[in-house]
Amino acid sequence: MILRRIIEHVKAQHWTAIVIDFVIVVVGVFIGIQVSNWNDAQAERRLGQSYVERLRLDVENDKVFWSNLVAYYGAVLESIDQADTLLADPAGDAKATVLNAYRASEISNSPQTRATWDEIVSSGHIGLLPRTLLDSGLAIYYSIDVANQSFLDLQDSAYRHRARSLIPLSIQKAIRATCSDLRDEAERVLGFMPECRLDVEPALLEATAAALRADAELKAALHYQYSQVFTAQANIRGGVVLLERALAVLKGDRKPGAAP
Repeated sequence: MILRRIIEHVKAQHWTAIVIDFVIVVVGVFIGIQVSNWNDAQAERRLGQSYVERLRLDVENDKVFWSNLVAYYGAVLESIDQADTLLADPAGDAKATVLNAYRASEISNSPQTRATWDEIVSSGHIGLLPRTLLDSGLAIYYSIDVANQSFLDLQDSAYRHRARSLIPLSIQKAIRATCSDLRDEAERVLGFMPECRLDVEPALLEATAAALRADAELKAALHYQYSQVFTAQANIRGGVVLLERALAVLKGDRKPGAAP
């Protein structure tokens, strides 16, 4: 309609009217572009806010379970210490020797909750996140799943293979039933069972403890197991620190890098 009017004005040589119509067209196009840009900006802002909220839930979840992992490997380190002492003592309690030798080989895992992060990266929407969140170390946290890598490393440890080869299956089953991992309804490990009621024949425990003490390679492997578990716990604890910093930013509590 506006184009037809301009043509009519040109034919009639109404130059003032032509200028006015032209300005109307330009202003209309400009306003349309600005409105479109504003709508796009609002949509991106809402998407960015959605990402932040989803990341907050993911980070909170990981912080809980990675903190549990730190405590879990702390308990494993205690069992390694006790096993090292008991394996060197021929008169040591057989039940405690077997139980700690087994627990010294325990491992657990809590994979990262990373669906939201992977979606953000794959869609090229990193720029929609607050810069302070990226500075918090969240990208470093997601760059490698140290909990899973530690799990894989410990899964193939020489000590784990040797200890579980020496401990009879019946004892392992009994430990699993009453003295091992405490899990939630989703089968995620929360820690060790608070009470241990190991119902095994004393003679079998004595024989197993003697076999463990007699294996020189087991003792050497136990010392290296300590180093591996200590490193795993330290790496996961570092991940928890990054999660705490990111969570503080996601909640708007403080700037990244600030002391907790």
